[in-house]
Formats: sequence, C-alpha cells, structure tokens
Amino acid sequence: MTRRDLSMMNMTSTLVLTLSLLAPAVSAAGEAASADEAPALRGGLCSVEGLLAKIRRGMGSKSEAYKRYLRALLRESAVLLPASELKAAFEREYDPVMVEHLAAALVARTERGLEPEAMEAVAQRALADRDPSVRAATIRAMRRTGALERTGNMYERLVRDPSPEVRKEAATNLVEDNLNVYGGRDARAADTAVAAAAASSDPQVTAQILGKIMTGEVGAESVRKIQQLLSSDSAEVRAAATTALGGVPAAEMASARESLLGMYRGERDPGVRKAMLESIARLGFSSAVPELQRLRSVDPSLAPEIDAWIRVLNMNLQEWSLILREKQRLQQAR
Repeated sequence: MTRRDLSMMNMTSTLVLTLSLLAPAVSAAGEAASADEAPALRGGLCSVEGLLAKIRRGMGSKSEAYKRYLRALLRESAVLLPASELKAAFEREYDPVMVEHLAAALVARTERGLEPEAMEAVAQRALADRDPSVRAATIRAMRRTGALERTGNMYERLVRDPSPEVRKEAATNLVEDNLNVYGGRDARAADTAVAAAAASSDPQVTAQILGKIMTGEVGAESVRKIQQLLSSDSAEVRAAATTALGGVPAAEMASARESLLGMYRGERDPGVRKAMLESIARLGFSSAVPELQRLRSVDPSLAPEIDAWIRVLNMNLQEWSLILREKQRLQQAR
C-alpha cells in the first residue's frame, strides 16, 4: 500500500467520523421537512463548539472505549475544522481533560502537514500555563507524535518544571517516543532524551528516562553525559545510567566499559553493582569474561552473580536476548 493510499484512507476516516456527527442533524431535519421539500441541514453539530459539547457530555460516560472514540473523533476531525476556532477553544479551555483533547487535535493538524504553529501553541502552553494539571495534559497530547522534532529544547525545560506531575509526564513522553515512534533507532530522539535526563534535578525523572530508553544511536556527547551521572548521589540514577551505558553504539563501547569497570570497585550499592555487571557483560559478550573474573573478589556476595554471567558468556551466544534468557534459566534452576 502506497503513502498516497494511506493518505486517502486517513481522509476517508476523517470524513466518516465527521459525517457521523451530522447524522442526528440530518435525521431531525428530515423529520421536520415535508415530503416534497429537501431537508435543511444544520451545521452546528459539526462545528468546533458542537464537537466540544458532544465530547464534554461524553466524558461522563462509564465506557472508556467511548471516551477513546471521542478523543479520536476530535483528532481526526481537526483537519476539517477552522484552525482559528480550534485554537481559540484551546486557549480559553481550562478543564485538563478537554485541554488534552483540544491539544491533541491541534497537534494532529501539524502532523497532517497543516500549520506548524498549531503544535507550537500546544508546546507553549505546556511550558507556561499557570495550572500544572493543564501543563501535564498538554504534554500527554504530544505523546507518540513528532513533537520531539518540532519543539527545540522543550523537554529539557519540562523536566525542570516545579510540578512533579509535569516532570513525570515529560519523562514518559521521551521514553514512549524513543521506543514507539522512533523504535530506538533515531539519534536525535535518543540524544534529546539523554540531554533531558542530564538536565533534570529530579532523580526519579532521570532514572525513568535513562533506565528505559534505547541508547544504540546516541552520540559521543550523550555518552559523556551518561558517564557523568555514574557519580550521582542517587543510587537509582547510577543504576539507570549503568543500564543506559550497556546499550551504547559500538564506537562508544570501549569507553563505556572502562567507565563501569573503574566505578565498580568504589560502588557501595549492591543493586548498582549488579546492574554494572550486566552492562559489562552486554558490552563485551565473551570478551568480558576476564574482566568479570577480576571483579569476583571485590564483593563476595555478588560472586554467584558473576559466575552465572561467566557461564552464560562462555556459551558464545551471539544475541543479547538469548544471553539474557539463558541467564534467567540458570538463575531459576539454582
């Protein structure tokens, strides 16, 4: 199926969704008209205000599926609605649920190749609205979209927001976009996530980002930022940075291994040390065995963990997923 076919399908879907709103108006007009008189269509129900009224009523429904439908309805109809009316409705709305719906509709306009300022308006409100719940709602509206490419350093600013809710939503966006929009294979997305993690002073946010993103495409500067976080006061951050270093590109593997090996002896948290062992194994595969053997005496309580890694790595498996699966099997068998 070509991109043109997909575009036509999207437009057809949009028309069907919008026309579904007209059905009640057509029916009512038809009943009121005489047999020899064409029904007069009422446009109110397909206006911005008509859509919003329908969605506002629907938010009281107990059906989550229906609520998702309403969100999709506004988003898909956005390309047919007057941009100025949609933006004005967004700017005067203060119910976080409705703000999120309207923000998603504006983002959809930019995503469909219409005015870029639609998404810019959403990003600006995410940064500047006085209500943290509204800021969080606008952030959710940008999730799993191309917002990361169009909003500059927005996420570095959002992870420093005074509201924990806003910081958490921003971190979630970065993780989900990295994995689900870019598949962990986009350098810009990965570097943006690392920059935001390093900019944050919230250990939970930094750990959430670094512990979950894929770092296989990060640049050298991002690797340096992650390495610096190995000296964080937070064990949670050190563990997440360790995990992130385990997945860096081939050109950065040697540097990452040296960092982890150098930090292991001075590390006091068993959980962080355990994460370091896994990343050392991942960065070296079978070549990491001698390094792991030298670390065995540092912390006797982790000697069984090191022995398990050595045993699995000596099997010369070529896929990390297979190594992890075999390691898990060995641990279950103990």
